[in-house]
Amino acid sequence: MRYPLNFSFKIVALAPQMKVTDADGAMVCFVRQKMFKLKEAVEVFTDETRSEKLCEIRADRMLDFSARYTFYDRNGEAFGAVRRKGMRSIWRARYEILDHETPELEIQEESGWIKLMDGIFSDIPIIGMFSGYLFHPTYLITRLDNGAPMIRIKKEPAFWEGRFVLEQLGTIDDGDQLRVMLSTLMMILLERNRG
Repeated sequence: MRYPLNFSFKIVALAPQMKVTDADGAMVCFVRQKMFKLKEAVEVFTDETRSEKLCEIRADRMLDFSARYTFYDRNGEAFGAVRRKGMRSIWRARYEILDHETPELEIQEESGWIKLMDGIFSDIPIIGMFSGYLFHPTYLITRLDNGAPMIRIKKEPAFWEGRFVLEQLGTIDDGDQLRVMLSTLMMILLERNRG
């Protein structure tokens, strides 16, 4: 993958779908969230034709503040997960990226004030329509063992679609690249109504 990666999705859509492209504009993957599921289920395909499934993301429980979203390859083998850090996510969004059962990385929103301002302004009639164009949350992915920053995720201004850019700050080994990308897209799907 060539960084930065671009994540884009339509805000008004019946079934949320997301495209991920690299720095050259080449398709990295196409994501489709399953509709009418009690537990979150997301399918990741190699392209928009949806002919070849790359992997699947499934929640371990129904709507919960501390749900865990496990990544499964084509053969149904789990190879990682992302977990929301419950009550700690009230002020700033926080997620742990796990390699099987071991937390290795953390996604943390850089500013809790943007989350607060977005929450206030999005509830005001008419003005609330523009809160997504005014407030742009950024997230930082760091290693848990040494706190070294690896990735910054920034929301880009857009009216009728959501756009996020994933920029590489530090070295990422091949094993972490797919888990980081899947964790980022799951976090975006969960946080998409904000900013």
